[in-house]
Amino acid sequence: MKEQPDLNFHNPDVQEEIKEILQFWLTKGVDGFSFDAVKFLLEAKHLRDEIQVNKTQIPDTVTQYSELYHDFTTTQVGMHDIVRSFRQTMDQYSTEPGRYRFMGTEAYAETIDRTVMYYGLPFIQEADFPFNNYLTMLDTVSGNSVYEVITSWMENMPEGKWPNWMIGGPDSSRLTSRLGNEYVNVMNMLLFTLPGTPITYYGEEIGMGNIVAINLNESYDTNTLLSKSPMQWDNSSNAGFSEASHTWLPTNSDYHTVNVDVQKTQPRSALKLYQDLSLLHANELLLNRGWFCHLRNDSHYVVYTRELDGIDRIFIVVLNFGESTLLNLQNMISGLPATVRIRLSTNSANKGSEVDTSGIFLDKGEGLILEHNTKNLLHRQTAFRDRCFVSNRACYSSVLNILYTSC
Repeated sequence: MKEQPDLNFHNPDVQEEIKEILQFWLTKGVDGFSFDAVKFLLEAKHLRDEIQVNKTQIPDTVTQYSELYHDFTTTQVGMHDIVRSFRQTMDQYSTEPGRYRFMGTEAYAETIDRTVMYYGLPFIQEADFPFNNYLTMLDTVSGNSVYEVITSWMENMPEGKWPNWMIGGPDSSRLTSRLGNEYVNVMNMLLFTLPGTPITYYGEEIGMGNIVAINLNESYDTNTLLSKSPMQWDNSSNAGFSEASHTWLPTNSDYHTVNVDVQKTQPRSALKLYQDLSLLHANELLLNRGWFCHLRNDSHYVVYTRELDGIDRIFIVVLNFGESTLLNLQNMISGLPATVRIRLSTNSANKGSEVDTSGIFLDKGEGLILEHNTKNLLHRQTAFRDRCFVSNRACYSSVLNILYTSC
């Protein structure tokens, strides 16, 4: 499209111009940049047509991206050097204490092993993290599929780097349209209890869905627009998003009932749970810095703990993505007491109550964060050594109320 020119990053003048644009905004005080579609930064210099997947297909009938191999237009030699130059520019503005400039990269539809290359090399940093959108690619969900995404990222991520997680994004169908309303709360609980940074695409905190693909009158691929409708703030015109007579994309027809104003008044709403999860994640070192230890998973559920050296308690996270199931946690953790306290639940009525660890019944889409006082942390045990991950190892001193790394 003429509105989106394809810049020639082989030209040093183009690279310098982009650098000056970065410097302009960094001088203004922005906190960082997200670089989108970075694998397309460079094209092969020979500019040949890309090779057809089906060589017998008539060239004029090739209209889909998937009908071509993209060896000439993605991940070219020198592309990572350009990304590193972005990082170097941003580092020049990160010298002042408390003014670190964040850098994220997006490379949609890459394999995990290629995506994590955007973290950089041991002594040459690129992104603080490449965006991890693999949970957004799940069109069906189970304990097994969720566990596979978690472990694939943690096992491929370079040592000492920082993970991140997304359950929705601009290039995928919205969570409720992809999986169903019953998974909004349990997926947000997953998001806030995994190690690293949780990333929320606007509207996922209230369970917004895709708009219907009618009369969009756009030259863009319609499928990429369905998740980009206006944020649903209230039940006024345009869902409170704009005072204009109309918006670029229409609001979802459910905005009168699915909006922030309505959910703020509902104690059991998706928004209320989201706020509780966000607050817990911000205030609990177990969640924002601790170890992740996998206990068990199957087609229905996944169970893991979050723990940190120096804190004599753990969180046990139990998430059910399948049909109703009964779990016995005492078969997973030795020495577990008969009951433990529910710190947070997707069913707010259960918050703060006790649960029988020998028989926990979970409905479809239900999740629990359980709190258990113990000095016997799992990541120290031989049996769990290969089932525990940590990004940047740290320990907590209750005497000094600090985190330290030499532990």
